[in-house]
Amino acid sequence: MNKFLKEFKDREFFYQCTNEKELSELLNKKKVKAYIGFDCTAESLHVGSLLQIMCLRLLQNHGHQPIVLLGGGTTRIGDPSGKDKTRKILSQKEIEKNAKNIEKILKIYLNTNDKKTKPIFVNNYKWLKNLNYISFLRDIGKHFTINKMLTFDSVKNRLDREQSLSYMEFNYMILQAYDFLELNKKENCILQIGGSDQWGNIVNGVELIKRYSNNQVFGLTTPLITLASGAKMGKTEDGAIWLDKKFLSPYNYWQFWRNTDDKDVIKFLKFFTDENVEHIENLENVDINNLKILLANKTTEMLHGKKEAENSEKIARETFSNNSTGSNLPSIKIDKSLLKNKLNIIDLVIISKFEKSKSEIRRLINGKAIKINNEIVPNEKTLILNSYFNENYLKLSIGKKRHIKVELI
Repeated sequence: MNKFLKEFKDREFFYQCTNEKELSELLNKKKVKAYIGFDCTAESLHVGSLLQIMCLRLLQNHGHQPIVLLGGGTTRIGDPSGKDKTRKILSQKEIEKNAKNIEKILKIYLNTNDKKTKPIFVNNYKWLKNLNYISFLRDIGKHFTINKMLTFDSVKNRLDREQSLSYMEFNYMILQAYDFLELNKKENCILQIGGSDQWGNIVNGVELIKRYSNNQVFGLTTPLITLASGAKMGKTEDGAIWLDKKFLSPYNYWQFWRNTDDKDVIKFLKFFTDENVEHIENLENVDINNLKILLANKTTEMLHGKKEAENSEKIARETFSNNSTGSNLPSIKIDKSLLKNKLNIIDLVIISKFEKSKSEIRRLINGKAIKINNEIVPNEKTLILNSYFNENYLKLSIGKKRHIKVELI
């Protein structure tokens, strides 16, 4: 088996592949270009996209050249895969801003110095914006049948649940297939990689290229990741785990990985770090907390740098010691006037964005789960006093894992 595909499988990236044997033989003969698409629906990617980013990184490590397709055009349509309703349509200005920021994030993970493997960034708006509708239907649309399109999960699931699917969204799979055709023609791209929910769209592209130009191309998919808890990767009760530190601090990113469920740690070390697979498998008897710290350090270092990873571990160690004041924690600022207006603990927790529900905050207080400066908050009527602030800040904690510094301004 080809070395890239072998490591792809060893790291448990592999889900499905078109013509796997032929792809393996081709990869043994030459270096290729492969692409993954990222729609520009938000200003930042979150960890739900991280497995795809690691696939591009793995491609580079094996000497192949990744193509990053930014969906400036398809974002205007909306991918129905895995969605219950039509996605919000963004303005051109928003999409362009999102595309630029996503490119910056991807450049952190990918090597941009080696000319042979340097990532190629393309935006499909370039070729989609000027499409002639009649010509497109005649030249591309004729290769698709409604019968087959209705069998794809992205369409079938919505229709089975009797949820509306716009004609605009229905066209998404044709546009994605056309992207692959364009990249095959312009960049000699022969492989598309994506999540398993993209399988139908990817197969469409492979078949379109075969019919249109008789070229042999391939599709490869990764499994959809869920946490041991059953939750979708990338989302938590507190919101998305963003890859841009404007939206999530390096410390909170580190904490996300540090709080990984015991059952997921080895799998995530394979997925999200560059650690050797054999080495990871030999770590199974190592203390689980040390493995979680290794995972948190490696993932944070890859995104935010070694200094931020080390600093995050240091903050965590200080925070979890009983005498810690939390001086190095991520912080929020509140106006001193709030104390004069008798700010209570429930309002402070809401301001901190730890919880939105007052009833949930009361439940946490009754369970002795909320602390100020490591002291249990006695009841829901507790007022936040000036005396709680040491050097103008206090430490607010919920449970063992959520801590924040509250500063007065």
